[in-house]
Amino acid sequence: MPDTSTSNLITVSVNVDITPASLQAIVENAKMSVGRDEKGVYRVDTAAWLGNAISDFLKLHDFETYVKNIKPK
Repeated sequence: MPDTSTSNLITVSVNVDITPASLQAIVENAKMSVGRDEKGVYRVDTAAWLGNAISDFLKLHDFETYVKNIKPK
């Protein structure tokens, strides 16, 4: 499996197609993790949560090996 330590990664910004249900789940999980502040407002970066979830998924499923073996269409 490739080295995916944080020192061996770069951050890229991309557009990703996901289902509304997936996005809703990310938002709900992010809110539950931080809770409400003293004014009753959730203060969490849901975009960062989404990025982390996608990164975790790509590491878990060995994205590097996958892309190295994509066959031309």
